[in-house]
Amino acid sequence: MITPRPAADWQPLQVADMAQVDRIAGLIHAGLPERPAVLAEKRDLWPATCLKLVREGQIVGYGLAHPWALRDVPPLDAFLTTLPPSPTCLYVHDVAILPRARGQRAAARYVAILTAQARALRVAHLACVSVYGTVGLWSGLGFEADDDPGLREKLSSYGDGARYMTAGISEPV
Repeated sequence: MITPRPAADWQPLQVADMAQVDRIAGLIHAGLPERPAVLAEKRDLWPATCLKLVREGQIVGYGLAHPWALRDVPPLDAFLTTLPPSPTCLYVHDVAILPRARGQRAAARYVAILTAQARALRVAHLACVSVYGTVGLWSGLGFEADDDPGLREKLSSYGDGARYMTAGISEPV
C-alpha cells in the first residue's frame, strides 16, 4: 500500500526564510538567476502575498507576488523600489516548487490565495510571466497569454519563450 505524501501548506514568508528561498530559486531557476536582495525586496514590499510552501517542517517552495500595473513587466533581477499607488493587477513574480513537492495542486492553492488578495485590493487581474514552457500550467490555472508585440522588449530579461499571461478576477458572489 502506498502511503500518501503529507500535504504542504502555504505560510507567511519570514525574513529568516530568505536563504531557503534563494537556495530553491537557484535550483529551479538556474538559467534565470536573481540576486537574493531582489527577491527579499519583494517580500519586504508586500509580505501578504509572499509565502513559503512547507511540508513536514521543511520549505519545499515559495511564491512571490505584489501589486503592480497591468501589462507592465518588471525586469528580472531588478529592484522595484516602490509599488504603484493605484495598482491594476497582482503580479505573480515567481512560484517555485521543488520536484518532490509537486503534484498536489500547491500552485492552484497559491493562485486561490492570490485571487482573494486581489479582490481585497480591488484589482481585476492577476498577471505573470510564464518561463520554461509553463504556459500549459498557467492556462490550467485560469491565465491567458497576451501576445502583444509591445511586450517583447519587456520580456527579454526572462529568456526565450517567455510569455506574459493574465487572469481576470471575478467579483465574489
